[in-house]
Amino acid sequence: METTPTQIQTPSAAGRHKKNLLIVLCLSGTYLIAEVIGGIVTNSLALLADAAHMLTDVVGLLLAFIAIKIGERKAEPSRTYGYYRTEILAAVINAVVLLGISLYVLFEAYQRFQNPPEVQSKSMLIVAGIGLIVNIAGMMILRKDSEGSLNMKGAYFEVLSDMLTSVGVMIAGIIMLTTGWYYADSLISAAIGLLIFPRTWRLLKEAVNVLLEGTPKDVDIYVLRKSLEKIPGVKNIHDLHVWSLTSGVNAMSAHVVKEVGTSQNQLLKILTEETVNTFKISHTTFQIEDEGYEENESHL
Repeated sequence: METTPTQIQTPSAAGRHKKNLLIVLCLSGTYLIAEVIGGIVTNSLALLADAAHMLTDVVGLLLAFIAIKIGERKAEPSRTYGYYRTEILAAVINAVVLLGISLYVLFEAYQRFQNPPEVQSKSMLIVAGIGLIVNIAGMMILRKDSEGSLNMKGAYFEVLSDMLTSVGVMIAGIIMLTTGWYYADSLISAAIGLLIFPRTWRLLKEAVNVLLEGTPKDVDIYVLRKSLEKIPGVKNIHDLHVWSLTSGVNAMSAHVVKEVGTSQNQLLKILTEETVNTFKISHTTFQIEDEGYEENESHL
């Protein structure tokens, strides 16, 4: 048989980009302090909403980084797949917290809309402008990394959401500075909350799919089955399962009925090469069977 689970040391997609994550964490943490002070001084809900999202950024980025470090720990007898799933748990926590913060911002915007307070628009605009620069820098650092990891995607969405809030805060600041219409602060805050929902919901769905051991979206299980059944010596494939340990680390298991006279070791080598090279599945488990063995199966 091939490599056993306790020997898996495949680096996760997020683990390959933890340095960039740490850089963005430091940038976001520094700006968070400045933004909280600015929001209190200017009395701007939009700026405080941005600060709230920045807080979830910092916490989320920290969770993501910790999850990567934990995920790098070696497998042990009590956890034969290691700690890969901590990255997915971090992505779920990020999404849930961000959704909760968005709901709070919507509620607070409604409250303030009843009696909009005066806001120091010029100072608010300056703070938001600095935030925009910080968030754009963070997005540029994480954008490519987010393509292969839910954990990094969660971190990227955190920074993206804050970039949107910074733009919204600047728009509100310009409106209030030029017209004195303080309702803009509450309206922009509500718009920020609504904009964040769709992307965060998609992230949550993807992370939950991993936790439920659903088929990875980058693997077409029907194409995989047909490809394996075309290999010389394979009579048919059954009991095929594909799942993700974490983003970028897929695993599979399958029962293979071989044709009479086929070398088991040679067939196993070809099956493994096909799944690893063509479908980028890191860990494979094949049970080679003679025809008729299926009657001993618990499910097909």
